[in-house]
Amino acid sequence: MAFAWPQPEDRKERPVKQSKRSARKGTRGEASKGFTEEERAAMRERARELKAAARRGSREDEESAVLAKIAGMPEPDRTMAMRLHTLIRASAPDLTPRLWYGMPAYARSGKVVCFFQPAHKFHTRYATLGFTDAANLDEGAMWPVAFALRELTAAEEEKIIKLVRKAVS
Repeated sequence: MAFAWPQPEDRKERPVKQSKRSARKGTRGEASKGFTEEERAAMRERARELKAAARRGSREDEESAVLAKIAGMPEPDRTMAMRLHTLIRASAPDLTPRLWYGMPAYARSGKVVCFFQPAHKFHTRYATLGFTDAANLDEGAMWPVAFALRELTAAEEEKIIKLVRKAVS
């Protein structure tokens, strides 16, 4: 018995298999869908901050960079950030002002303890006062680490002073 190659009319039509694309879709230069444009901008800004901090090195230079960033914010973020800067510096003078992902932040021994995220940065309806794991805010098994701010009244300022003092205790 002789072997016969299958003829084209004998073959069943198979659907063309679509090739799987890698997680990086698109062509070179096209942005990934994983991060928003604001998040990518914050990461680029953080890289610039690290380079600039290595060049500056002094506390005064870091604080002037924070004050310049605050001065460049639109209202009402600018007024709120300046007031928070004053409150944090007064209630925890051992915290060093510095930039962190393009936001004013306050660090102890090089670790950020708290930061101010302006509303305009990520197009939110409120600004945020956040605390990192370096803050001593632990309270049981669960505690808040970020607070929405729409305005600063005397009552909010008093709460912020207590939070900052507890964070550095």
